[in-house]
Amino acid sequence: WKKLYLVHHWPVTVCKMIANDCQDPPEYWTIHGLWPDKTQECNRTWHFNVTEIKDLLSDMRHYWPDLLHSSLNRTQFWKHEWDKHGTCAATLQVLNSQKKYFGKALELYKHIDLNSCLLKAGIKPSSSYYQMSAIKEVLTRFYGVTPKIQCLPPEEGEEAQTIGQIEFCFSKELQLRNCTTPEGESDPEQADLKLGTEELSVCKDTLPTYYPSQVQ
Repeated sequence: WKKLYLVHHWPVTVCKMIANDCQDPPEYWTIHGLWPDKTQECNRTWHFNVTEIKDLLSDMRHYWPDLLHSSLNRTQFWKHEWDKHGTCAATLQVLNSQKKYFGKALELYKHIDLNSCLLKAGIKPSSSYYQMSAIKEVLTRFYGVTPKIQCLPPEEGEEAQTIGQIEFCFSKELQLRNCTTPEGESDPEQADLKLGTEELSVCKDTLPTYYPSQVQ
């Protein structure tokens, strides 16, 4: 693999997508995962073990909550992310244990600090719509790179897309880089984004964009 995606998702949109028992989703961007492009499930014998990340648990619960399952121990999401993506990222020395992988993802998340970037720019959850170009411009200006923004397409009878995911790309040296894919290269597996029947796709610049503050 060549790059890592640090994937943030907007909990309100995720809850809307899966229509499960999301109770009061956090009103801040949380971590979906840290994904190497092009590889998945690299070592099926390397099992997730929550005791390896016990020092990280309070941060994990806050910044990387499981919005998808209502399991009591709330570790199912982390196990999935480790099995699918962490075992592949582990070819890098800085990510070659569960503690390093989850710890580094938390560190990158805090370093990016997406929540305060958007708030500083006056982009906050609202019932009125945003222009996607305005959101992109803020992020590109602030970070100096082009992130990848994903939305739920408009439902029938709606005109607006709903913002759901913002991904930042890093080189293997963990430096921010553009997420744009060079001509001729294919994008990484997007199957992670299918939740229930609805699917996120790259936001359209032409559509008004809804950034919802609570699950409708």
